Amino acid sequence: MPFVDDEGLVFKALADPTRRELLDLLFERDGLTLTELESQFEMTRFGVMKHLRLLEEAGLVTTRRVGREKFHHLNPVPIRLIHDRWIDKYTEQRISALAELKTRLEESA
Repeated sequence: MPFVDDEGLVFKALADPTRRELLDLLFERDGLTLTELESQFEMTRFGVMKHLRLLEEAGLVTTRRVGREKFHHLNPVPIRLIHDRWIDKYTEQRISALAELKTRLEESA
């Protein structure tokens, strides 16, 4: 499924610890099969598939078929977009304030 530009789906996908763990596994070793991913959890194959489907809908995971196997790949773009919109703009003010404080302290010393 192609990237879906819907922050709500990304936040929903990231809200679950199992889905975050799936993303961590794909970050460590991209291109894992369902069987490889399933072996890391104490849940049914169907349970892992359900989590992967939601990650795909959010655009966080893409898949590629090679013969009979389906490989899952991490797509970090939606997370980066969330970072840029919701995190980066808030940290910029703090960094600027700290830099200004440093300059003032150095001038007064």
